Amino acid sequence: MTTDSGASVQRARVLVCEKIADAGVALHQERFDVDLGLDWDLDTLMSRVAEYDALVVRSATKVTAEMIDGAERLRVVGRAGTGVDNVDVAAATRRGIVVCNAAGSNAISAAEHAIALLLAQARNIPQAHSSLVQGRWERSKYGGIEVTGKTLGVLGFGRIGQLVAERAKGLGMHVVAYDPFVAEARVRELGVERAETPEELYSQSDFLSLHLASSPETRGFVGREAFAAMKPTARIVNDARGDIIDTEALVEALETGRIAGAAIDVFPEEPTTESPLFGLPGVVVTPHLGASTSEAQDRAGLVVAEQVAAALDGGLVTLAVNVPAIAPEALDVLGPFLPLAGKVGRLIAALAEGHLGELEISYEGQLANLDTRLLTSSVLTGLLQGHVDGPVNLVNATSLAEDRGIVWRETSSPRARDYTNRLSVRANGVSLSGTTIGTTSRPRLVEAFDQEIEIEMAPHIGLFRYRDVPGQIGRVGSILGEANVNIGTAAVSRSSVEGDAVMGVTVDSPVPQAVADRIAALDGFAAAWFVDLGD
Repeated sequence: MTTDSGASVQRARVLVCEKIADAGVALHQERFDVDLGLDWDLDTLMSRVAEYDALVVRSATKVTAEMIDGAERLRVVGRAGTGVDNVDVAAATRRGIVVCNAAGSNAISAAEHAIALLLAQARNIPQAHSSLVQGRWERSKYGGIEVTGKTLGVLGFGRIGQLVAERAKGLGMHVVAYDPFVAEARVRELGVERAETPEELYSQSDFLSLHLASSPETRGFVGREAFAAMKPTARIVNDARGDIIDTEALVEALETGRIAGAAIDVFPEEPTTESPLFGLPGVVVTPHLGASTSEAQDRAGLVVAEQVAAALDGGLVTLAVNVPAIAPEALDVLGPFLPLAGKVGRLIAALAEGHLGELEISYEGQLANLDTRLLTSSVLTGLLQGHVDGPVNLVNATSLAEDRGIVWRETSSPRARDYTNRLSVRANGVSLSGTTIGTTSRPRLVEAFDQEIEIEMAPHIGLFRYRDVPGQIGRVGSILGEANVNIGTAAVSRSSVEGDAVMGVTVDSPVPQAVADRIAALDGFAAAWFVDLGD
């Protein structure tokens, strides 16, 4: 690959460790050099991982801290599926490596499988099939129950839980859901009753479908106390995560008749070929088939390829698990401010001259009503760029700032001064404010040192504090002209305090420090900074 100037540019290298959709592989091959390591053993992977900028895995490949430490070029790990249980996210975050998945790509398949498990358990379909193909006609033994009119409890009411609820209502079931992180209006919108506690959910449910993520807080969430609160006729369905059920407690509840049955697709450790659940009456099991449809696998492969490509191309990774996510409706407002936030961070780092113990970051206008964590990460990325060893990006900026004792406080106001949206940063007595202008959202500096000044945040910008007397602008121009530096634009702001002024200029090329020192030494000048803000 070459640039317009003919210079050679090395293409990013992607290693696909497991089988994904052909469309996903093709998307990568259009932009990057791709190797398929589908048959590589762990030793081969460990010995070659340092060659790659991106890894694409499914569930079998374990991306450990040791592997990450040996992956010198690695910038992104993509998991073609939901969850990232097989990736050491903390180790990746410390290294500034984006970890992303294909969240939502298997939602329909997982929801349909939950309903299939529910019906299979209610009607004893697997047991009846097995009996019949072995030559036994046992109609009376495998009679079941109807689901119409029964209550389905949904524990975890995210996207998959909501899809299950919609399908269960189509079967004539009454649905109750528990999830403290879903707005009550959304629950009502779907025609579902809200349970205020898990215990309330357990006591009402004829069937309980689990849709929790695996975390330290949810492991073993459904245990002896949960089973004790259920009806003896209750049946449990789990195609979410294996470790959210206490398996020992489930077996005990089934064997003592505390609950009537279970349909299980996931296990605490996989693959699993032996379990105390296997063979118990009223139990249906499948080998983690929730996402195993051709449609889901195609979606997962394509979605993760798009996410990995965005990470390698410097775009926004909307499904990163170690970067604050942005909802699509918020992206239109926040997205254009990401470059501005980084530039403001870089500029204030230069102007505060390393005294960055405490920051105040302010958001005004529409920004104040949105989740601005990603913008704060962008400010910190710009702040630390070039001042720390190793990479700094949206993934690890907050961690690196905390390691260095930098603290920040965020404030917000729905009323913006003079502009629809405004972002401000203050550190060590230096204040800067910026916004975006025009249909292309060009970053503009609109305040510096508490003085209004409007100038483009171009790749090369200069700022000066000086006493406002005749001839100062000309002196700056003369020195830059002698250094063969061309001024693009200039702006001046006068303080309400007589004699104090701020000047900003954009220039076409980097300015040597010696030139900045000459300007700072001029009579009446307090300081001069030239900062390269990048594209």
